Amino acid sequence: MLQCTECEFCQKDKQGRLRFRCNPFVNIKEPECVNKWMLLKLDAMVRSYQATLSFYQKLAPLQEKMFRHIERELDEVDEADQWKYQTEDDNQQSDDDQQSDDNQQSDDDQDQWDAKL
Repeated sequence: MLQCTECEFCQKDKQGRLRFRCNPFVNIKEPECVNKWMLLKLDAMVRSYQATLSFYQKLAPLQEKMFRHIERELDEVDEADQWKYQTEDDNQQSDDDQQSDDNQQSDDDQDQWDAKL
């Protein structure tokens, strides 16, 4: 089996890292080269996924603060617009409550007049 360091498609850069110029669709010398190439690509995918996760972990506290702030703003807007959404039942009930309060007040006034007489 041919080692990658011995292959003509493998080059070392100035920092000593290996650079693979092989393409599994064009210039594969041995069947094991495809397996190695897949492992290299899989490793690159895992490293990029881990970098993405670490970035998301840094953003998580900021997202939580933003969500709480937006929820608070939406609650305030809903509370401010509550008068728009009152139904007829609410209006009727508030009218009934006011009438019963007026009746109670007039009963109290009548009791006071009766007490004076």
